[in-house]
Amino acid sequence: MAGGVSRRGLVLTAASAAAAFGLDAGLAVVAAKPRRRTEDPERGYRRIMIGEAEVIALYDGVWEKPHEAGFFSNASVSDVKEVQRAAGLSTAFVTVPISTFVVRLKGKTVLCDAGGGGQVQGYNSDSVFISGRMLDNLKAVGLRPQDIDTILISHFHPDHIFGLIREDTDTPVFPNAEIIVAAAEYKFWTDPSQTSRLPPWRQSLARRIQGVIPSWKNVLPVEGEDEVVPGIHFVSVPGHTPGHTAFHLSSGAEQLMISGDTAYVPTFCLRHPEWHGAYDQDGPAAEASRRKLLDRVVAEKMLLCGSHFPWAAFGRLNRDGAHYALDLLPA
Repeated sequence: MAGGVSRRGLVLTAASAAAAFGLDAGLAVVAAKPRRRTEDPERGYRRIMIGEAEVIALYDGVWEKPHEAGFFSNASVSDVKEVQRAAGLSTAFVTVPISTFVVRLKGKTVLCDAGGGGQVQGYNSDSVFISGRMLDNLKAVGLRPQDIDTILISHFHPDHIFGLIREDTDTPVFPNAEIIVAAAEYKFWTDPSQTSRLPPWRQSLARRIQGVIPSWKNVLPVEGEDEVVPGIHFVSVPGHTPGHTAFHLSSGAEQLMISGDTAYVPTFCLRHPEWHGAYDQDGPAAEASRRKLLDRVVAEKMLLCGSHFPWAAFGRLNRDGAHYALDLLPA
């Protein structure tokens, strides 16, 4: 199904992986287990109800990112550490959890993003990146990969799509699932004519995507902000990537916005929505999308979660002057 692409073609090299996640260097695919500074949660899943929909957050791993100039193009390392201190967090490094979400509604089991699949496990003395815990946590809630009917993909970054493919083979992890992605995202990453215009590290990622995704027969690119499965609409939030998409779940009178990477690390992006991350392909567009989405969440008083929120964060968003504040649901 993956068109004969080898595992080598599915993992990131140290250089391309580092750049894909906003680092200058430091990620590599390794077999050894890296040193950890942040412990895994005792339970790698959390269930909540949104009307009649069951939503299950699944922990996939963590990135323990060293401080580096350029993590935000318009904020210094000192600025980043000051926000951490104000939030009562360690300033030793930046902790970025990775989560995916399952929605069970109207007889359908939908996975929102697929995590990193253990295929971006890299470290040096200052950085740890681990993914691939999602499948064990899926099993812990009584689900198997073949139980997933549909997978919604917010964007084609490795920590969101590499979990679609088995680490050592070309076979799909979710054999029965239709994969739905915004047409703009699909077109951008699978169009070879775009590749030469990208920086070298994004070219590497684009070529890997082009070697796998177009050969799959179960991928459905969709235009606009349709209801892609019962109860879930796509929401266009471009900037992080050209077709970056959030997922709006509505059931009865209750709503949840699964925001993908719109507010990437909430500690920074809610306090300073004007900061432009190195991982944002178009910083000003990402900021505009972020503000628009967050203002909608506040106005409609819906719950909010995201791919890199503190585990396992579902919360209510409020305006705090020119900023935003997230009140987390009790564990």
